[in-house]
Amino acid sequence: MLKRFIAYYRPHRKMLVMDLLASLMISVIGMVYPVITRNMLNTYIPEKMYTTIVIAGLVVLALYAVRMLLRFFVQYYGHLIGVGMQSQMRRDLFAHLEKLPFTYYDNHETGRIMARMTGDLFEVCELAHHGPENLLISSVMIILSFSYLMSINPFLTLIVFACVPLLVFVTLHFRKPMRKAFDARRKSNATINAAVESSVTGIRVTKAYTNSQLEIEKFAVGDKEFVAASKATYNAMAKFFSSTSFVTDVFNVIILIAGGLFLYADKITFGDYSTFIVSVNLFISPVNTLINFMEQFQNGVSGFKRFLEVMDEQPESDRPDAKELDDVRGEIEFNHVTYSYDETQPVLNDVTLKLPVGKKLALVGPSGGGKTTICHLLPNFYKLRDDCGSILIDGQDIRELTLESVRRNIGIVQQDVFLFVGTIKENILYGRPGATDEEIQEAARRANIHDYIMTLDKGYDTEIGERGVKLSGGQKQRLSIARVFLKNPAILILDEATSALDNTTEVLIQQSLDELCKGRTTLVVAHRLSTIRNADEIAVILGGKVTEQGTHEELMAKDGTYKKLYSLQFRENDLFE
Repeated sequence: MLKRFIAYYRPHRKMLVMDLLASLMISVIGMVYPVITRNMLNTYIPEKMYTTIVIAGLVVLALYAVRMLLRFFVQYYGHLIGVGMQSQMRRDLFAHLEKLPFTYYDNHETGRIMARMTGDLFEVCELAHHGPENLLISSVMIILSFSYLMSINPFLTLIVFACVPLLVFVTLHFRKPMRKAFDARRKSNATINAAVESSVTGIRVTKAYTNSQLEIEKFAVGDKEFVAASKATYNAMAKFFSSTSFVTDVFNVIILIAGGLFLYADKITFGDYSTFIVSVNLFISPVNTLINFMEQFQNGVSGFKRFLEVMDEQPESDRPDAKELDDVRGEIEFNHVTYSYDETQPVLNDVTLKLPVGKKLALVGPSGGGKTTICHLLPNFYKLRDDCGSILIDGQDIRELTLESVRRNIGIVQQDVFLFVGTIKENILYGRPGATDEEIQEAARRANIHDYIMTLDKGYDTEIGERGVKLSGGQKQRLSIARVFLKNPAILILDEATSALDNTTEVLIQQSLDELCKGRTTLVVAHRLSTIRNADEIAVILGGKVTEQGTHEELMAKDGTYKKLYSLQFRENDLFE
């Protein structure tokens, strides 16, 4: 872990060296005061060297002015190093998140991921900046102060430093529970972030069902967990800092008693004794700095560990010999495909389907039968094992093709449309970044959304709000269709694209979808069976298996599951008419 942390210093190594040199000079300048104090008390004052006293004072003042500039350099540029490292970690983390498979997001809440991206990396940034400085300054000061104290009175110095092993023991003893407490608090903080993200995202549902109190109670559970973890953390911190502070206080007691006895026995002069007291503070101060640094160290280490947990997740990857999928015609084959999300109960069991170029295959059946899983497997969102059948595009196994080239040639329109914060233009442009304004508008026309866009004050530059909250369901769906028009893929997946719309809007959207399907191989998951009567072929998926397959007329003639579903749905429609 340390090696990976240090690697982030490499782009900043020149500035880091300058920062450490400045810190070293700050430490050295700090030793000037006790040296001059000793000379003042033992020589300049007794011998009435007034000019030397003034000059010595001015020298100290000048050095303190230099130290002020050095401290500014360390504070400003040192923090810039930390920010630079934090920025690089954040970019690495975000890039890695973009490469992780669907399974990772199935098992991790957005709020917890956000906590690692923000709070955790901030603590790492603070450690990156203050860590080397605190260690260098404190180490140098301890060494210099010890050497200088030895030059004043070695026996008194050794007596005082006999407390150091006790300090080390106390530090090591309390460090482990403090580290565990910090880890627990970070996890509980991530829980709160996840709760907030979930509640804010679903605020409209909460208000619609008047369940604000329920959300408050759910948040209170996470908050209670955070408070409990914080109590444990502060309890560990209190034990750590109170114990170490007591040990450093013992230093002063020993100096008081031992120094007084040495002074009484004429083993040390008053001037040297006074200097010793001043110089011991130069030792105790960096010791306290190191002790206080432990909290920041634990925070930073905990944050970096959580950062590495994500970075060590296995990303999606192509096979070493993966080929590009070029010149796509769009023929699709599922050959004896079996798939399970958790490797226990198969979601799909020996599914075989064939979809010729430019044809439309509709998947129907009860919820949970495996229809959406088929749609997710085709773009390789979930990996199909080698012994679980094969999925072919134009006769090529998708496992032997690059992920990007497969997905580049597949367009997806889902029931739950996701639109990004930004403008209408930016959301359509997501289909093919770099497209011209004319191409964007043409895609919008084909999706029957252009005329509506032109009625808006800012037209294509209209902000749509988070997840498109300023648009109706039909408008959002048409924007997503325009996005696919702009992408212009050879293969199209329609995953219940109109099931959440009213009948009137559905008719308008269906016209756009029919236009979109022209000349493309299309896989449709349909909730409303009336929309897929004209499909080239219909497959009934029941319990992860293909139980019936054929045209609408053929399936109706079979008097099987499809006919029952179709008849039931139209009976329901008659009841509502």
